[in-house]
Amino acid sequence: MIALRNFALRRGERLLLSNVDLTLHAGYRVGVVGRNGAGKSSLFAAVQGELEADKGDLDLPGKVRIASVAQETPSLPDPALSFVLGGDTEVAAVLQAEADASAREDWEAVANAHQKMAELGAYDAEARAGKLLHGLGFPADTHHRPVSSFSGGWRVRLNLARALMMPSDLLLLDEPTNHLDMDAVLWLEQWLLKYPGTLLLISHDREFLDNVATHTLHLHGGGAKLYTGGYTDFERQRAEQLRQQQIAHEKEQAERAHLQSFIDRFKAKASKAAQAQSRMKRLAKLAGTEAVRAEREFRIEFAEPAKLPFSLIRLNHVEAGYGPDAVILHDVGFGLEAGQRIGLLGPNGAGKTTLVKTLVGELPTMAGDRMAHPDLRIGYFAQHTVESLHEGQSPMDHFRDISPDASNQSFRDFLGKWNFPGDRAFEPVDGFSGGERARLALALIAWQQPNVLLLDEPTNHLDLEMREALAEALSDFDGAIVMVSHDRHLIGLVCDTFWRVADGVVEPFAGDLDEYAAWLRTRASAQGSKPLRSEPAPAPKATPAPARKVNPVKLAAAEARVAELEGQLAEVDARLAEPKTYADADLAARLGREREELQRQLAKAEEAWSALYDEA
Repeated sequence: MIALRNFALRRGERLLLSNVDLTLHAGYRVGVVGRNGAGKSSLFAAVQGELEADKGDLDLPGKVRIASVAQETPSLPDPALSFVLGGDTEVAAVLQAEADASAREDWEAVANAHQKMAELGAYDAEARAGKLLHGLGFPADTHHRPVSSFSGGWRVRLNLARALMMPSDLLLLDEPTNHLDMDAVLWLEQWLLKYPGTLLLISHDREFLDNVATHTLHLHGGGAKLYTGGYTDFERQRAEQLRQQQIAHEKEQAERAHLQSFIDRFKAKASKAAQAQSRMKRLAKLAGTEAVRAEREFRIEFAEPAKLPFSLIRLNHVEAGYGPDAVILHDVGFGLEAGQRIGLLGPNGAGKTTLVKTLVGELPTMAGDRMAHPDLRIGYFAQHTVESLHEGQSPMDHFRDISPDASNQSFRDFLGKWNFPGDRAFEPVDGFSGGERARLALALIAWQQPNVLLLDEPTNHLDLEMREALAEALSDFDGAIVMVSHDRHLIGLVCDTFWRVADGVVEPFAGDLDEYAAWLRTRASAQGSKPLRSEPAPAPKATPAPARKVNPVKLAAAEARVAELEGQLAEVDARLAEPKTYADADLAARLGREREELQRQLAKAEEAWSALYDEA
């Protein structure tokens, strides 16, 4: 249970929260929402003891185990699997103790370690770590790669896996889906639904919140209010509360006006003085219900394209990639016509960004043809677009770079529509938040009146309000859209056709996002079987063979072999846990060697079992 009593929190001179009284019971899965700057991350820091309350108390159970995702990942030589397993510090320590004791042939220490391993469930720790990595999109052949070999986005996933590996009573997740593809988001949802502890979750993905959260904590105007249900439930309840508040305010205002009118008319008349006095007291006692302040409804729009030809881009028999020896996608046939809205599905690393870059023309085709209409005008939002804004330059400077002949007033008028009013248009982007930078990048695209929008994860820096505004603007856009996004709410509202990119192939997916989620759950190797690469690496030039079904006879045999070895290992561990074993030094040594050999065989058997699924 987490209890806040008259709680107030400052960050520097700024009062973020005040007079907060609420209780979060064990087992709650709480989505923490509110505008950027409302205090969400600061509340997490306070829960972890990194920030002290300005006033009041934040009470946690005495021995609560808190897990959270580290912000930085050191460039370690450790294998990914070992790094993740290290999240369970007790298990990691006892495994190391067992290895050290075996190395020095201290069999009594080995027995003690085995007993501790049995208590902690350490025997299946490596398998649990492997499942976390697999669920978050790491193919089996990457589990033993050093942490330092992974790119930044994949290291964020490693940190997430390490946090999930840690046994905890309270799990704090701050934007966990930002570096995940949709496949991994769907897996994470299922994992969190089974998590037995209390979850505090900051997210701008409304569908993720709807599917995971049992409660929603809304931070607004320095206060915090707890609602039952996910984000959509919260929106509905809050809208009704605001409606009732406005009705009460209007009713009170009418009563105030009536009382004041009576007082003004009769306060000077002796015969009515008592009644006037009574009404003055009544007026003073009115609660003062506050009028509902309409929260700013943020709206953006993409202008109607100047020209909108029917056939915009066409890829015919295209080999796409980063060079003749680094072909990622094979025999791509993909056409984009006016009005089409296509969402790209598939795991990260499978080639969605490669396809988008090929459509843009940023990547030349290795074979086949890319045909584009002469009047094609592309608006391209890449994953690195936000980072590519020029430090030291203002929004006005950025607009002047792309349209040197346009007037400053036209820039200012346009920027005002994108919520950069007045002097904000002249401020350097250095001090802008990630959301403000993303909004500016989208504004620059909209200014150029594209007839095709190619959007690769446009929502990573956007809050819920901006995502809603973007969804509405894209729904009204007259041109064509190709989008990569892990935000199912956005892609579901905007796109009506889906294509899956995986295993070197680009093909239509016959269904909607719900059907895609159901399909993933039935496909054992949904995370893909291609090696994860930080840089493009050689890929076969030939079109890959179609996916094969798992051989049920081989699968049953592989599963039986794993079960057999697990049983043998359990028997040896039971004998090693008995003190009498160590009365015979030769027996203890033999059992120690036998256990090491069984562990080696089990690892090999599990790898073979996993490979059968990867062949699917």
